Amino acid sequence: MALSPTQPALLVLADGTTYKGWSFGAAGTAIGEVVFNTGMTGYQEVLTDPSYCGQIVTFTYPELGNTGVNPEDEESNKPQVKGAIARNICSKPSNWRSTQSLPDYLKQHHVVAIYGIDTRALTRKLRSIGAMNGGISTEVLDPAELLELVQDAPSMAGLNLVREVTTPEVYEWADPTKPEWQYGSAATETGEEPLTVVAIDFGIKRNILRRLASYGCRVIVVPAHTPPEEILKYNPDGIFLSNGPGDPAANAEGIATTKALLETQKPMFGICMGHQILGLSLGGETFKLKFGHRGLNQPCGLRQKVEITSQNHGFAIAAESLPDANVEISHLNLNDRTVAGLRHKSLPLFSVQYHPEASPGPHDADYLFDRFVAAMREHRKAGEQ
Repeated sequence: MALSPTQPALLVLADGTTYKGWSFGAAGTAIGEVVFNTGMTGYQEVLTDPSYCGQIVTFTYPELGNTGVNPEDEESNKPQVKGAIARNICSKPSNWRSTQSLPDYLKQHHVVAIYGIDTRALTRKLRSIGAMNGGISTEVLDPAELLELVQDAPSMAGLNLVREVTTPEVYEWADPTKPEWQYGSAATETGEEPLTVVAIDFGIKRNILRRLASYGCRVIVVPAHTPPEEILKYNPDGIFLSNGPGDPAANAEGIATTKALLETQKPMFGICMGHQILGLSLGGETFKLKFGHRGLNQPCGLRQKVEITSQNHGFAIAAESLPDANVEISHLNLNDRTVAGLRHKSLPLFSVQYHPEASPGPHDADYLFDRFVAAMREHRKAGEQ
């Protein structure tokens, strides 16, 4: 059943474009970078992905809320988006796993949202002009007044948002939800001590932690500002660099920590922002994409091998900035030829711009977790000799 319009809402972009619609979330005003996601499923995972901190997400799928929400599909403990934009909203979900409707969920977590606008026209504008700041409000309904608030907001370029989403304290991963949908366990009995992975939390998704655990790893999650010497006290077999929000080049602490950890020559695996942090630590540079890659069907590959991938990022590594002597590109985004993966030529370091853990999305790249585990086992054996 579609939601009945009750509370008016207003969306204003930084260029002055105005959209009038209706609220399907909390009352209030939200200012952030307006982006779009082209996935046909997974709205709850998107809303709770910490990489979306500071952003207002436009969903291109024409109706949200049909399957409701549930605790198992959360990628963090709450919605992380600044706001949400949709064409149509279902207020009475029909799914056996649903525990709450989407509108009620957003109201509970104080997320401002607007529906009833032409999301196709909005997406075409963002593709043409580029992602830009915008504001949604149920209380400021004068476009000129809301535009002033939008134009006073900082740009995403140069913004460090990791401190807003990283864990405040160290913890060892133990899945709080234990979802029934988890796709298989890759762990096998080896008789060895479990591999220890220290995951640096720039805004990590739960399904990344699930995948590492499914391969038999003991995963210790540390805050993004943890010094290298503290990380090494756990004697990790490998180090994982997580996804996260904001401008990677502004994350000076993460870059400095990663540079220091490179000297240990321990296996290291980065995803999304972790990929960008690794690239910056190896001497590369990043730049802001016009409208980013956010969806579930981005083709990536190299040398006639293609993976269909889940992606969510607004920055990329500049290919020409990577040092040819020791780093090579392992994957390209086949839509625009931007760097989608890299690896070190002599050290066990590699990273990808996309999300091999999916959630939502395809499982084409799950083999990367196996590659990380194999590198850690090899490194451990070398240390025992």
